[in-house]
Amino acid sequence: MSDDGRGRRRLALGLRARLIIIFALGAFVLSSLMGTIAYLTTRHTLIVEQQTALLHQGYANAALLRNAIAAQVPSIGAEVTSLDTGQGTSSLLDLGGRWFSTSLTISRSSLPSALRSNVKAGHVAYQASSQTGRPLLSVGIPIPSVNAEYYLVDDLTSLQHTLKVLLVALATAGAATTLLGALLGLAASRRAMRPLTEVSDAAVAIARGDLATRLPVDSADPDLAGLTGSFNAMVDQLEERIHRDARFASDVSHELRSPLTTLSAAVGVLESQRDTLDHRSAEALDLLAADVARFERLVTDLLEISRSDADADDLHLDAVEVGELVRRCVASSVRASGAGASAIIKIAPPAEHSVVLVDKRRVERIISNLLENAEHYAGGATAVEVTEARGVVEIAVEDHGAGIPPEERIAVFDRFYRGGAAGRRGAGQGTGLGLALVADHVRRLGGTVHIEEAAGGGARFVVALPTDGATT
Repeated sequence: MSDDGRGRRRLALGLRARLIIIFALGAFVLSSLMGTIAYLTTRHTLIVEQQTALLHQGYANAALLRNAIAAQVPSIGAEVTSLDTGQGTSSLLDLGGRWFSTSLTISRSSLPSALRSNVKAGHVAYQASSQTGRPLLSVGIPIPSVNAEYYLVDDLTSLQHTLKVLLVALATAGAATTLLGALLGLAASRRAMRPLTEVSDAAVAIARGDLATRLPVDSADPDLAGLTGSFNAMVDQLEERIHRDARFASDVSHELRSPLTTLSAAVGVLESQRDTLDHRSAEALDLLAADVARFERLVTDLLEISRSDADADDLHLDAVEVGELVRRCVASSVRASGAGASAIIKIAPPAEHSVVLVDKRRVERIISNLLENAEHYAGGATAVEVTEARGVVEIAVEDHGAGIPPEERIAVFDRFYRGGAAGRRGAGQGTGLGLALVADHVRRLGGTVHIEEAAGGGARFVVALPTDGATT
């Protein structure tokens, strides 16, 4: 995998997840380290204590046997059997080649050869071994005065079981500590992320158009007071800038209406005398009339979008049937500009009488702008479809133009956007504000708008509106 791939996988984990992982990993490492130290220390201590106790017992038993052999006790086997070797231990005696044992399962073959060699050399020795899976600890003590060797063998099965229980307990404690560390990390991340969450929520609200959103100053963390103050100051400046720009656009639009009205009237007078003009003058008049009409539409759109930015355009909601509303909107667009005259209206039966709570004027502008957009850039709309499913009504306007590339399907709703698709789809009759107004109207009605590829090629603009009347 490339470095970019590994980087994307790392970035996929959020800050909260990374904090939880760090706390859990820290708790796991700490509990593992402490558990390992505790286990090894306990194991060493228990084994050393077992060796020491076994060695002391071996010295005592060897002394008793030495005295019994020196006194020529008639039954040495009985003396060996009578030794108090404790639970789990067995005694073996090598008396001049004769072997005596207190166990039926422990014999001289159970003793490690290295241990027997050390004892025969006159050294006290001990060694761990195993027999049929059982751990054994053997101690050998030479008794040279009577030509004998004494061995004491301890079965460490119980000690091994104790160590296993200890290991399981430590592992369980480690797992619990790791879980506790993860929970502590979750709590710490929530507390640490709360200010960032507030900033994120405020930023989302501002992005949705709620410029009155501010971060609470009184409850701000002292360490984040600077961020809170800077964020609120930034929003204040943003709100002031937006309102100033909206006022500017509105003022300019109003100021342009007077000369525009004069121009429209003058063009109207010239058009009434078009028959008296020569061919070149008539063409110039047609160009002038088209530009004046486009200019008038631009001023109208600027006024509408400035009212929207200033929140001066209130919603007037009415409960209407979708089927009838769409038919009226298409007919109105055809009468006003001719856009949509060739579009086939298809209303699915479930949507025919679906009732929505909407502002009829805004819905009319949405459909009209989509039809005019298709007229300007794709040779006209081919279909207007209405469907309803799961509480959502979808109004789709299709065309068979060149289509819109996927990478531009969001940007086309920006104001005055001029992308590659705009250059390909038409000659620029539009104002660059029609689709921006569509997106704004749809948002205020609580819906969404997106672009798909039409079945026969071209673009398909889909407006989704809730049937429950929810608005933003």
